[in-house]
Amino acid sequence: MDKKYIGNITILIVTIITGILFSFQLKQDIEDYTLVSLNSIKMTKQEINNYKKEIINLKRLIEEKKNEIDNYHKAIIDKDSFAELLKQEIKDIRFEIGLEDVQGPGIIIKIEDNNKEVSYGENVNYDLVHDLDVLKLINDLNAAGAEAISINGQRILSRSEIKCGGPIITVNKQRLAPPFVIKAIGDPKLLYAAINAPNTNGYILKEIRNIKIQTKISDNIFIPRYWGNITFNQAKPIEEGE
Repeated sequence: MDKKYIGNITILIVTIITGILFSFQLKQDIEDYTLVSLNSIKMTKQEINNYKKEIINLKRLIEEKKNEIDNYHKAIIDKDSFAELLKQEIKDIRFEIGLEDVQGPGIIIKIEDNNKEVSYGENVNYDLVHDLDVLKLINDLNAAGAEAISINGQRILSRSEIKCGGPIITVNKQRLAPPFVIKAIGDPKLLYAAINAPNTNGYILKEIRNIKIQTKISDNIFIPRYWGNITFNQAKPIEEGE
């Protein structure tokens, strides 16, 4: 076997080995990359935008807290101003949680049972106003931006119970008999639509179950404060830093 032939074989073997090594390395490089779909890119962009919005909100909150601290620093210099600042904060908190009388524009809803004669075998419960009916109306009013709500003079809070008991309902541990008068303060047009627009709970009660519902817009509605006790037996406040 001549030297030229041996040299050609050697070159061929080296070329094959080099090709194998190159293809193996290329495969490894490809495996190191993960294919990203267009949907993944969109989701990532959305996450980034959400983080940006969160950062903006946090910056705004920090600025608000800085302003509050500045107000406290200024008020501390003057004891009378500091006392007035605390009084105003307490009043604002009481206002927000329903412990202050309020007034403003809104709607008045009068709802009562359907007093038609009941035929034999007919379900009378269908013609009565139940706690669930009232709860649905309250939820619709809240969703429409109601700022204060009362039922027969009872202020509705987040913890107010509305329970049925025969022909009456119990609100804030007070027994209320029909007709039920619901007052809500907020944008009158939005509140009115929340009760009377097609397919709303108020519309279904009136048009399908024939429950008597009257809705009136008013420029000035008075809603009294909540007079019950607000107690917490299990929930405890979390101190800053915990």
